[in-house]
Amino acid sequence: MTITRRTFNATLAFAGLATAAGLTPLRLIGEALAQTAAEIARPSSLGDMALGDPKAAVTIVEYASMTCPHCATFTKEVFPKIKETYVDSGKVRFIFREFPLDLTAAAGSMLARCIADGNADKYFAVVDLLFRQQDIWAVQNPTAPLKRVARQAGMGEQQFETCLKDQKLLDAIKESQDYAVKTLKINSTPTFFVNETLVRGETSFEAFQKIIDPMLKG
Repeated sequence: MTITRRTFNATLAFAGLATAAGLTPLRLIGEALAQTAAEIARPSSLGDMALGDPKAAVTIVEYASMTCPHCATFTKEVFPKIKETYVDSGKVRFIFREFPLDLTAAAGSMLARCIADGNADKYFAVVDLLFRQQDIWAVQNPTAPLKRVARQAGMGEQQFETCLKDQKLLDAIKESQDYAVKTLKINSTPTFFVNETLVRGETSFEAFQKIIDPMLKG
């Protein structure tokens, strides 16, 4: 099977953002929001993939595209520190939501969902694998390299084919992205909500600490 515009034609409607992959980080932290906590907390159409205590005082929600290099940098360099310092200790709950900016990113998101099959730990492991090998599979003809990545995660060829033809899965990802655009005003990746505080663009661990720590004291 080849990943083509015909196969993923529905993705072209993904908020009209296919040309936005590679946006320069905006680094807008603490921007005033009209969004409510309830709007931010609304789970994605497929159900949220989350790590950490659901009762944690702080929740971080990340909107990311699997082909976004800044998202990959966050996953490789910043997220492990957040997980070790805050998530594993029960202080922070971390939610990852798909926001594909192009056809290839949509395929990566679909694969992560299919391989994980509802298991959050496995989902985050696959997302980590995809980001770490982004330069290998996020290319003009991604089918073969994506298939190799899928094989590393334990997915057979038939499962791979079936997953990437799953229109309901693609529609659900698109529905969640539409909500994020229209209601939460997401227009680039990565974008984060730390509780109700908006953080746009590639951001250091230290910058996250300055936002998180006062919330934990409060």
